[in-house]
Amino acid sequence: MVSHSVWIVGTSRSGKTARLVEQFCSWVQTENKYIESFYTKNLRQEKAGHLPKLLYLRPTEPGVLALAANDDNRRELGDKIVTNTLGKYPVRAKTPLGFFQDEVILFWPLLIQSLNLKAQFPVRLRPETEQELATKLWRSQLDEEILRLAGVNESRLVRRILDLLQLAAYSGTPCEDIAEILQKGLQENAINLKPEFLASLLLDWRNWCLERGFLTYGIITELYSQHLLKDRNYQQHLTKRYQAVLADDVDDYPGVARHLFDLLLDQGAIGAFSYNPDGAVRLGLGADPNYLEGLAGRCRIETLTYSPSESLPDRLATSMVELVTEPMGLFSLPNAVQSILTTSRAQLLRQTAEVIANAINSGQVEPEQVVIIAPGLDAIARYTLVEILVKQNILVESLNDQRPLITSPVIRALLTMLALVYPGLGRLVDRDAVAEMLVVLSGSEGASGRVEEEKNNSSPHHPKIDPVRAGLIADYCFVPHPDYPNLLPVSTFERWDRIGYAATTAYNDILQWLEKQRSQQELRLIPSPISVLDRAIQHFLWNGSNLPYDQLAALRELLETAQHYWEIDTRLRQIDPIETASHATINEFIQLLRRGTITANPYPVRPIGTAKKAVTLATIFQYRSSRRFHRWHFWLDAGSPLWAKGGAATLFGAPFFLQERLGEPWTAEDEKFAEEQRLRRILVDLLSRVSEKIYLCHSDLAVNGQEQLGPLLPLVNACVSVVSEAVVT
Repeated sequence: MVSHSVWIVGTSRSGKTARLVEQFCSWVQTENKYIESFYTKNLRQEKAGHLPKLLYLRPTEPGVLALAANDDNRRELGDKIVTNTLGKYPVRAKTPLGFFQDEVILFWPLLIQSLNLKAQFPVRLRPETEQELATKLWRSQLDEEILRLAGVNESRLVRRILDLLQLAAYSGTPCEDIAEILQKGLQENAINLKPEFLASLLLDWRNWCLERGFLTYGIITELYSQHLLKDRNYQQHLTKRYQAVLADDVDDYPGVARHLFDLLLDQGAIGAFSYNPDGAVRLGLGADPNYLEGLAGRCRIETLTYSPSESLPDRLATSMVELVTEPMGLFSLPNAVQSILTTSRAQLLRQTAEVIANAINSGQVEPEQVVIIAPGLDAIARYTLVEILVKQNILVESLNDQRPLITSPVIRALLTMLALVYPGLGRLVDRDAVAEMLVVLSGSEGASGRVEEEKNNSSPHHPKIDPVRAGLIADYCFVPHPDYPNLLPVSTFERWDRIGYAATTAYNDILQWLEKQRSQQELRLIPSPISVLDRAIQHFLWNGSNLPYDQLAALRELLETAQHYWEIDTRLRQIDPIETASHATINEFIQLLRRGTITANPYPVRPIGTAKKAVTLATIFQYRSSRRFHRWHFWLDAGSPLWAKGGAATLFGAPFFLQERLGEPWTAEDEKFAEEQRLRRILVDLLSRVSEKIYLCHSDLAVNGQEQLGPLLPLVNACVSVVSEAVVT
């Protein structure tokens, strides 16, 4: 019997997503006279040869499940389907993990019944909250001896252990079987902790969370794959709701996604799947591309190829991969690939930025057509590149640049303000923090008494208290105290006349506001610290003005994080009543932010309207995940050994949970082979995403002064150097 499902194979930018959408359109629009049957159940059996009989949808149900590897791709896939079908057909677009989470919450009563859980609404833990709570739960067991054996600090060890639960869940391995997998896999690994010990910690953690209704990505995935997906009641609901599934880039899906697809196909659903053999961007983060590829046997296979006029891979991929894997070959690369060579990395950053600026200013290329890609981007590289390009009036967009919230002065000022309103937090405040708070909170009309001359002579966010005056006020008016730190009137300073009218007015406004909040807090008129944060934002920062986008993103993330934190704290206090002072939770919240574990991840991540005219700056992982495309590529630190390494995109223990080698030890030979394959995929994938020119940017010495002898060095040596062009101004 010929399968109606389709397996679409193609490398990057070969049109897989477009073909996926086209296939869906062909299903629902095979012949005009069948479209009505899609909704009205009037499909006749004799027509089944033209249109699969299960491909009709109830008007009240989603009917088609569309999945994409990440949230950005999910939006694009959903938009394309709606555009191409004029929004006529109900489609539910999700990421695999987003779908698992929705289903677990939707069918939570079923899980309560089957697992005998407490009847309470589930709350999903954010990764940073998950780590903090797990650390508290395990702290008595993770003593100094355990940390010494592990060879990492407490924070890193806790993260590694939690990642094992997530990897196991993604592979479809029950939590109870983790010890067995680790027993086999850790034989030749550097970590010296007993697998039974690690597994027992995870079982304790999972049970502790379920008792309190807490869900993590790992627990959600395990509940879905081990319980919901095996429940007959759920299977009936699932197959009634979805009679077609579209899945884009399944090479980035976890193994349990195949269990879902197999079930739907077994029950008569039709499927269309796209697969990139050179993708696997999330291999090492829970994806299992080889296991998902097994679905191809249930489908009709289509293979897509490039259009040579659009990209370089047809001309360059083979020769560049051969140069890297067999560097003894003697041949040069065409002019489309050039190099920028320097001795030090500082020179490299400067000359790379100058080559980009010259090309843009001379009209050779537009800023939005240029990307700088690096295996890892440190703060120095980001700052240097941005600084030089911005001076040339060229904007730079850091792709998915998730900086810790605490790096924002606005966030630090609000946390200082909290410590001045609530008692018991004096040790979190110092003179410099107070001075910074005064500068930031005096930046709007609300903190200045709306001084008319300030309105006329400055922007709405120009601080009324400059850093010098703020330092003077903090020196003379700030009174440290472990429980009740305080700010005195400006007249306490003998020469307070030097502060000036505008700054004095703004300072008095801050004092009055703080005093009002303190008095209301003492009378228990403030519901929670979230209210204080919101009031401060409204009074000092917002006040009807247009804040910069990065500040808005940071403030939104702060409020969402605070709301989540107090929601978790409320749940914990309901289940485990603890007699602790109210300021203890605020103290922990501020410390959590100061550790830098929470970042601003604003939405929408895609620009509304035309694309931003800016040079893109990204790591390899970020760029490949975003599926973007540019005319010019600058591959930074081309001589770095990190090009072949997984780095932060590889979780500890990831290879143990791949279906094809479940529990097998990971040897040095395995690691070498994995690096070779990763490098080949990166080269082919990046070459698919550039149409005109590649610059290999190489410095002989790395940041630490060591010579760079990475795997791409043969490419650098085989192409024309443009170092002389870089210094032209």
